[in-house]
Amino acid sequence: MVATMALFLWGRLRHDAVALAALVACVLLGLVPAGEAFSGFGHPAVITVACVLILSGALQSAGTVDVIARIVLPKKAHPTVMLISLSVLAAFLSAFMNNVGALALLMPIALQIARKQGLAPGRLLMPLSFASILGGMTTLIGTPPNLIVSGFRAEAGPGPFAMFDFTPVGLAVAGAGIVFVLALSWLLVPRRQSQGAEGFETGNYLTEARVLDDSAANGKTLRELQSKLDEASADVLALIRDEKRYPSPHANRKVKAGDLLVIEADPEGLTSALSALGLQLEEEASTIPDGEDAQEMAGKEDEATAGSRRRIVHADEVHLAEYAVSPGSGLSGRSASDIRLRTRFQVNLLAISRNATHSRARLRTMKLKEGDVLLLQGSEEAMAEFAAHMGCVPLAERTLRIPDARKAVTAAVIMGGAVALAATGTLPAAMAFAVGVLAVMVLRIIPLRNIYDNVDWPVIVLLGALLPVAEALETTGAASFLSGQLLALTGQAGPVLVLAIILVATMTLSDFMNNAATAAVMCPVAISLAAGMNVSPDPLLMAVAVGASCAFLTPIGHQNNTLILGPGGFRFSDYWRLGLPLEIVVVAVGVPVILLVWPL
Repeated sequence: MVATMALFLWGRLRHDAVALAALVACVLLGLVPAGEAFSGFGHPAVITVACVLILSGALQSAGTVDVIARIVLPKKAHPTVMLISLSVLAAFLSAFMNNVGALALLMPIALQIARKQGLAPGRLLMPLSFASILGGMTTLIGTPPNLIVSGFRAEAGPGPFAMFDFTPVGLAVAGAGIVFVLALSWLLVPRRQSQGAEGFETGNYLTEARVLDDSAANGKTLRELQSKLDEASADVLALIRDEKRYPSPHANRKVKAGDLLVIEADPEGLTSALSALGLQLEEEASTIPDGEDAQEMAGKEDEATAGSRRRIVHADEVHLAEYAVSPGSGLSGRSASDIRLRTRFQVNLLAISRNATHSRARLRTMKLKEGDVLLLQGSEEAMAEFAAHMGCVPLAERTLRIPDARKAVTAAVIMGGAVALAATGTLPAAMAFAVGVLAVMVLRIIPLRNIYDNVDWPVIVLLGALLPVAEALETTGAASFLSGQLLALTGQAGPVLVLAIILVATMTLSDFMNNAATAAVMCPVAISLAAGMNVSPDPLLMAVAVGASCAFLTPIGHQNNTLILGPGGFRFSDYWRLGLPLEIVVVAVGVPVILLVWPL
């Protein structure tokens, strides 16, 4: 276990490879029976994590989160109000879906606000990241450590934690933490500009959208529609009715079902505009050539418009966009040459931003890292394919995702139903969320070919391989030995101090190790400590759950911290300035609340 932790801290091997190495070593040394080596992959916690990731992906792809964000977030407000709204929404979403996915959805909104308000993006991104991490600790499914802790509690005898057993402690700690972050982030977060590609302009989208019978736009005048479009910084450039185009139509002209509106907006504004007005984006896509080709086509605009029915039109065939290399991306450790970026994807790499430094020399051979920001050039289709295949997050412009009302509601109902089944004890958590995944597949909320794309397979392998290793801590007596040494060191200090030590130790490990691995390592020690002190294991396990979730000191402690590294222009040492006092707040609030809710 010491060697495994050293490899985690070294960071040269991916965490799933380290976990597999530990499992193989335990089998070869006779610490884990060979026949039970892969029993961890059938553990309820592993199944639940995989199912929750799929359901989170369904909420994203169906547009449920986009609808929630449009309803909850104020349209125009002071940056402080926007930051509060974003942070609270991130925490809420993270309680019921993967917190990396929640951050990835809200990060482009934060970057857009920062650009419009002239703020350093990091001043919004770090509080947003920390809030999403804090929100994950409030429910059983909010973060993998909670599921790991619940599994160990089940094996220890009392049974697994229920869906909302984490809520009293998690809500108190998350609430105090978010208030602290919102109050002091303006002072403690560096006001450093991102070294991304803000100076490179991307063209707006020109899109044809269909007015449906049940659209909010049906029967409204263009003046009435424009008031809603102004909120999204979008404009109606033309109206197409019965194959006839009306450029710059009169503001009093009424829109009817079947009309096509030609709308100009950036991707975020376009998504908001189409969703607010209930317009249907046409299915096929094309681009408008620029330069001389565009001039030649100018005289044939009506013909081109009629022929491009059911098409999305972009202002430039080749454009620029920023993408962040997300945690677990297939780009990590590889260069543009390694993946044949130009020949395979027809995309050019123009610049890389890493840790507040630019690098333009030998870009194609530079090994990419998680958190890097890439400036890419190519067609929309090529870059969308590249991002989806390699696991990147768009920054300067979001992937265009128009919420489907039916699918958005259905995905929300499925997730709510799965949570209810697990919370009421009708079904075990793993089975409840497996039923939810089956419903997503049957109703085709996600295309079947993409159903498993949302599963973070390195995390699944990490959990499946490390759980038998963690169980070996107990079966070999190692956990009892470690707990005995800790009790000898603390002397007569009592269980309260031991609880605080467990919380601090888990939190410290989580700042440098994967949080699920930290929980798996610390749970056997916590259970043995409880047995040695003849107290309930619940408060110590709850301390492990809180500590494993609270990684705020480094960009490698949590995937969300890694994701904001490049876009926020952060350095490795920037995180502790806000993270260290935040972790002190977590300990100060967490210990008494745990003792109150889960007495020794």
